[in-house]
Amino acid sequence: MSLKVMILAAGRGERMRPLSDTVPKPLLEAGGKPLIVHLIEGLARHGLRDLVINHSHLGEKISTYLGDGDRYGAHVAYSHEEGGGLETGGGIFKALPLIDTDPFMVINGDIWTDYPFDRLPTRLNGLAHLVLVDNPLQHPQGDFALREGKLFTEGAPRLTFSGIGVYARALFAECRPGKFPLAPLLLTAIAQGQVSGEHYTGRWRDVGTPQRLADLDRELRGA
Repeated sequence: MSLKVMILAAGRGERMRPLSDTVPKPLLEAGGKPLIVHLIEGLARHGLRDLVINHSHLGEKISTYLGDGDRYGAHVAYSHEEGGGLETGGGIFKALPLIDTDPFMVINGDIWTDYPFDRLPTRLNGLAHLVLVDNPLQHPQGDFALREGKLFTEGAPRLTFSGIGVYARALFAECRPGKFPLAPLLLTAIAQGQVSGEHYTGRWRDVGTPQRLADLDRELRGA
C-alpha cells in the first residue's frame, strides 16, 4: 500500500516576512526551485505520488504554480482554508475527505530533506509515527525522547520533530471542524503509549527564516 500524503502549506510564514508577504512560503526558492517542489519530487521518487496540499495565505499562487502535479510525476488535490488557516490539526481534519488511506503521511511544506520516504510504515501499532532529527541550533531543547521505538515527553536525550509523520485516522476521531493545533492530540497519544518514532540522521533543514532559506540556497548550489 502507498500512503496518501498531505503537505501542510497554509501557514502565513510570519518569520519569513517580508519574503512571504507576496510569495507563499512553500513557493520560496532554494537551489533554483521552490521548497514545495523539492518535497513533491522527493516524494514522487520514493513512490508517494498521491498528494493533498492545504493552503490559505496566497493559496491560489500555490495551486496555479503546481497545477495537478503531473509535471512532477504526482497527482495533487487541494484543500483551501478560509480566514487565514485552521492550524495544523484543523487543516488535517478538514482535508480528511480527500485522504483515502489509513494511515496517511503528513509533511510540513517548509522543510528540506533527503529522507527516504518509502521507509515510512504503512501500518501503525498505535495512532502515529514521527520522524525525529538532531536538534537544530534554533531549537536546542528538542521536543521528545525516543526509547525503544516509542516517544516520550520526558527523558533524555531529546530530539526534534522533523515535521514528517504518519497518522491513523483514529487520531482525529473526536475532532470537530474548526481551527485547532495538532500538538495536543499527539501529546495525549504519546501519554497513552500510542506513538512510535525513529531518529533520522541524514540531511534535514527547517527553512523558517530568510537567513535559513539563504543558507539552504547556498548549500544546494554548492557555494
